[in-house]
Amino acid sequence: MDLPVIDMQQTGRNIARLLQRRGITVRALQRMMGFSTPQAIYKWQRGQSLPTVDNLVALSAILCVPIDGILVIRAAQAASA
Repeated sequence: MDLPVIDMQQTGRNIARLLQRRGITVRALQRMMGFSTPQAIYKWQRGQSLPTVDNLVALSAILCVPIDGILVIRAAQAASA
């Protein structure tokens, strides 16, 4: 059975692209989201971590795209038991 998985690297590149398209810098996004440092955003862009669900909702509103327009999802083989 194929299960959907989030491609962290592609999602990170997508976040960077969407920010650039809207003309929003990492520092500006940091302020909009109330983060004390930009490190989480840089980790998202590098594909080292994913935004939490509440941060995805905020990103969706800021970037004017649905959540599935932020996440890059691909099919992966489920492990056999």
